[in-house]
Amino acid sequence: MADTVKNFPQRLFKMTKVLCREVPSQVEVHRWVDRMVNLLFPVRDKRNTPLYEIEAEWSRLQDDLLRIVTPLCPDADSPCCDLTARFFGAIPLIYTGLMQDAKIYQRCDPAAFCREEVILCYPGFYAVAVYRLAHELYKLQVPILPRVISEYAHSQTGIDINPGATIGPRFYIDHGTGVVIGETCVIGRNVKLYQGVTLGAKFVDKELQGVRRHPKIEDNVIIYAGSTILGGDTVIGHDTVVGGNVWLTESVPPHSTVYHQPEISINGPRRK
Repeated sequence: MADTVKNFPQRLFKMTKVLCREVPSQVEVHRWVDRMVNLLFPVRDKRNTPLYEIEAEWSRLQDDLLRIVTPLCPDADSPCCDLTARFFGAIPLIYTGLMQDAKIYQRCDPAAFCREEVILCYPGFYAVAVYRLAHELYKLQVPILPRVISEYAHSQTGIDINPGATIGPRFYIDHGTGVVIGETCVIGRNVKLYQGVTLGAKFVDKELQGVRRHPKIEDNVIIYAGSTILGGDTVIGHDTVVGGNVWLTESVPPHSTVYHQPEISINGPRRK
């Protein structure tokens, strides 16, 4: 036992040679995500930030992302500096979309006092913001990093959005805990999800890698708490409302209302 404990550092050292692929530091990535979100939404950190500080942090974030990405993409078609530039080139459009997302929260939730409250307090908004950053890196085919970023939001919010999912503008997740959105899921515009919703696959098999296995949710759909929708061939038509605790593995036409009818038995007071 003593020898095993004494030699364990050598074993760890050898294992680092076996697990030889370059991976980003979780700590460094988490810090980068926090700084990126705080730059986009200064209300999360401090108000009245001078322009020169914003410009300096914008530059530092680009340098830090380049440093994180470079070991991950030695065989990339584009140089890592180009990948970084393309990512930051997309940020203005991402920011505009996130402000639209925040506006939907403010407009739809009677408990939301203002947009600043949404940005500060709503886990659904934070999860979507981080997803949109991770998804951009996913589209650029940066390995590993998009998943590290999205799993950070998952750990902070309980909302699991794979960076490969395609999600349209004005997306709303209320409460959010337990929401799962799979890698090949496609979600349209003006979609609202509530807590405990799963958009997943019918089954898990490694041979399905790269195959569409998660559902498509068309525009203006509302899915209430606890519902599960599975399968790559499953399409929820536009302007549909899916009630709570529904289980769906087949498509639904547009303008539908889908609900689960529970059996409820209420016993009156016992007779003496």
